[in-house]
Amino acid sequence: MAKTTKSIEERIEDWCKKQFKGQKYYTKTEAINSEIDIALNKAPSKQGGSGKNYPDIKCLLFSENGRKIPVMIEVKGKKGDLIKVNTKGEVDNTKKDSEPNYQNIAKYAVNGAVHYANAILNFTDSYKEVVAIGVNGYEEAGKTIHEVDVWYISKDNLFVPKHVGSFEDISFLLERNMKDFVTKLDALALTPDEKEIRKLALEDEIERKLKALNQSLHDVQEILVENRVQLVAGLIMAGLGTEGVQPLRVEDLKGIDDKENNDGQVIMSKIRMYLNNKHLPEEKIDMILGILDVVFLNSGLEKPTPGGESKLHTIYADVKRDILPYVTKELHNIDFTGRLFNVMNEWVAAPDGGENDVVLTPRYVTELMAKLCEVNMNSYVWDFATGSAGFLISAMNLMIDDAKQKYANSPIKFEEKVSKIKMEQLLGIEKLPNIYMLAVLNMILMKDGSANIIQKDSLTYKGNYEQGKKINKPFPANVFLLNPPYSAEGKGFVFVEKALGMMTRGGRAAVLIQENAGSGNGLPFTANILKNNTLRASIKMSDKLFIGKASVQTAIYVFEVNRPHDAENDIVRFIDFKEDGYTRTSRKKSGQSVNLRDTDNAKERYAEVANLVRYGKGANDKNLNYFKDCYNEDYITLNGDDWTYGQHQKIDTTPTEEDFQNVVKEYLSWKVGQVLKGESGLGKK
Repeated sequence: MAKTTKSIEERIEDWCKKQFKGQKYYTKTEAINSEIDIALNKAPSKQGGSGKNYPDIKCLLFSENGRKIPVMIEVKGKKGDLIKVNTKGEVDNTKKDSEPNYQNIAKYAVNGAVHYANAILNFTDSYKEVVAIGVNGYEEAGKTIHEVDVWYISKDNLFVPKHVGSFEDISFLLERNMKDFVTKLDALALTPDEKEIRKLALEDEIERKLKALNQSLHDVQEILVENRVQLVAGLIMAGLGTEGVQPLRVEDLKGIDDKENNDGQVIMSKIRMYLNNKHLPEEKIDMILGILDVVFLNSGLEKPTPGGESKLHTIYADVKRDILPYVTKELHNIDFTGRLFNVMNEWVAAPDGGENDVVLTPRYVTELMAKLCEVNMNSYVWDFATGSAGFLISAMNLMIDDAKQKYANSPIKFEEKVSKIKMEQLLGIEKLPNIYMLAVLNMILMKDGSANIIQKDSLTYKGNYEQGKKINKPFPANVFLLNPPYSAEGKGFVFVEKALGMMTRGGRAAVLIQENAGSGNGLPFTANILKNNTLRASIKMSDKLFIGKASVQTAIYVFEVNRPHDAENDIVRFIDFKEDGYTRTSRKKSGQSVNLRDTDNAKERYAEVANLVRYGKGANDKNLNYFKDCYNEDYITLNGDDWTYGQHQKIDTTPTEEDFQNVVKEYLSWKVGQVLKGESGLGKK
């Protein structure tokens, strides 16, 4: 019979506590503060159930610059119980299907500590970084072996645990060692490449979860396509919770068949409390609730089934388990509700003309366009067909990154600038009520309170702030980003002329639009635009950009605002970007890792396009690598009908020796074929 090794966990835990030498720490049942305690209570337990999380030891580090960093310590007492990593050396807390691996979380010290750290990051607003420490000990050859492994998890690092190091003890937590320890933490930032990999992985996880939910709503619950976006968005708001508002629990939906207390009323009450707590204007709250009433109070989903549960109860359980964990994270430039909209509308059979008006722009394109406009922390960015606010999110993240560099030595100034960016420097207008609601939700998730997301017709908009301290004052836009509805006048250029006409400052504009709008279909707006603005670049995009959603050839047109185009001196950069490095498919059940694959240096190609628009081809074509045969610099007229790449493509028609040889080869091949067939007439008299 195999001998069972006895755990010495209690002894190891005592060993840890003694090292604090009077410095404050917290035991299993003690709370650091109510916010952290609530977060540990909200998150699934380390076994995956609904019980509370109890780290063995907790403490709070106070750095010199005022940062408060929670520390979660999990202790084990058997050989081999310190950590479980995957083949990449990462903490192995998730399975291949992205589900939590609770077996590892419960068994191993580091894995458990990382689980607690994620609970704090996911369910608190105050804390953006946590230290996770796994401590293990065991007896060997008459000695006690101590193992200490330290990991750092932060929102800035997109929740990717970074290894701080292995230590002999935990004395690095003492105040006298604090400065050196925090310096180590600050050196663990993700590289830009690592961040991009993590973003793509998160997007893939989110999309697969949304597709699975959508499939269930279609096949099992039989929810109408037009109701799904509002349904899921409303359930997300009910389930988020905020200070003073507890998130909706599954058990709160009791299946009561009563007009005042049914599950729909319970959800709508929670949504109203959530929106009120976000300090949105009352008219904005009423508009959102009016949109959601149809789904939650008048669709029949609120009524109990013969089994006693309403469909709302069943669907919310799925949303809470599979979707909310992603929403509670700070997703940094991931257009969550844009993905939600596109996935939920996969079964829509849109009529011609309207089809392209409901397709939202992919993140990698919104990022490119924000870079083409050279967005920085002092930009004021607006979008006249804001959709789910994807452009504003991409711009916001570039602005915050710029502020982080400019105020690297002043956290207070940085936070003040971030607040101003979110509350004053972004503005979006959306006419369609259901899409407007998505933009509001998206910007709430980005922590800005949806301050300047306006629901109205862009063509009647006056150009002012419509709420907050600057209400009725002009919005000083110097960046314009747009993917307009192509069924509007001038293929959507009517919106461009309107917006550029209200921009009193110099700046940039980038418009993703149907390409033929630049070859005459955008008149008279394209000609009018050149009277006050300069066309800087014309970029022909992949014809598969919206594969599975719409079939249309698009281009990005980039403008310098408030400077009339000089037909004789202003040179335009024309780029054929059809080959952008991505291979696309449109499999309904697959995530982004299948439907969007970087197969030919996509990242580098997008960077080169941004560089070409900003600097041109450079001396000796130094800025040209991927697009040597796909780039031209040329002049346009002021007619507004010669903006496309094809109209300026330079084709060399001079025959070469190779051309001659190919013609001869083809002729001889044909002649031999004729002889073999006996059709040449040779040898006949």
